[in-house]
Amino acid sequence: MSQKSYNGNSTMFLVPTPIGNLEDITYRAIKVLNEVDVVFSEDTRVTLNLLNHYNIKKKLISAHKFNEEKIVSTMLEFLSNGKDIALVSDRGTPLISDPGNICVKKVISSGYNVVSLPGSTALIPALTVSGLDTDRFLFYGFLNSKSSKRQKELENLKKEKFTLIFYEAPHRLLETLEDILNIF
Repeated sequence: MSQKSYNGNSTMFLVPTPIGNLEDITYRAIKVLNEVDVVFSEDTRVTLNLLNHYNIKKKLISAHKFNEEKIVSTMLEFLSNGKDIALVSDRGTPLISDPGNICVKKVISSGYNVVSLPGSTALIPALTVSGLDTDRFLFYGFLNSKSSKRQKELENLKKEKFTLIFYEAPHRLLETLEDILNIF
């Protein structure tokens, strides 16, 4: 890896993965996935499909929101043994409405490098084809799944003057759109 700011310590790479088309991945992401010693993955089945597509053979370890507190010790063990690791989410960029924040904080506080690669994220393509103002926008991520809490969040946001971007699960989309319509 050719980044000049490395301090010689092991590195955790945050590697964005394609949102839909497996071809939507950077050369650098493929290179990093080939070079790291192990890949921590939100869902190993999804990641295995990607790695197989690019003929990348790596040890995969599950790292998701339900085991993040525990799996960070395994990450630190690899890093302390001089190994480089990658963290990927199912689709898109790790930590952007996906798990990994706990792990990254602990890796940084333990003195290891964390490098985030540029790449896939759903919010920018959605924004750029929307016709909405792209000069200033607020990415909020997922609203609360509970209706009353979601409505309170929207009430707090309704005075914002820029484009607001939310993520939402398909099974809650109509409910959320109704709340947005009623509140905004």
